[in-house]
Amino acid sequence: MTDVQAMALALAQAALADAAGEVPVGAVVLKDGIVIATGCNAPIATHDPSAHAEMQALRAAAQVLGNYRLPECELFVTLEPCAMCAGAMLHARLKRVVFGTTDPKTGAAGSVIDLFAQTQLNHQTQVQGGLLAQECADMLQIFFRQRRLKTALAAQIQQ
Repeated sequence: MTDVQAMALALAQAALADAAGEVPVGAVVLKDGIVIATGCNAPIATHDPSAHAEMQALRAAAQVLGNYRLPECELFVTLEPCAMCAGAMLHARLKRVVFGTTDPKTGAAGSVIDLFAQTQLNHQTQVQGGLLAQECADMLQIFFRQRRLKTALAAQIQQ
């Protein structure tokens, strides 16, 4: 499977999150080029602040492999990981992380901080950003634009 195909699958997971009313972020874990796990954002539905798409995919991959270490795996995610997710990725010892669009508010792969660049950590994960960035950004922008419109309409109705 190519990187573009993997990110397209992550975008499909993001669409599932969107349909469920969650922030549209999706993730896919590959091992030897084969999808072994997927995940989409679910913190609202699960009442779990750690239920980010990446965490869901990492948990599923660990179950498939029967190990919390995922050293030969690659994770594709539509949005730059936050510090929580980046930390989990480093603990899982992922081989590589590929993300779509940057997150200027909470991105931990270079936008706000870069946890992956900390050479003091005992594992180094390769990181690549910007794959299908526009498609990933568009999905998020449309979601938040619609959310703002709904909020504005609700405020007008209450007046």
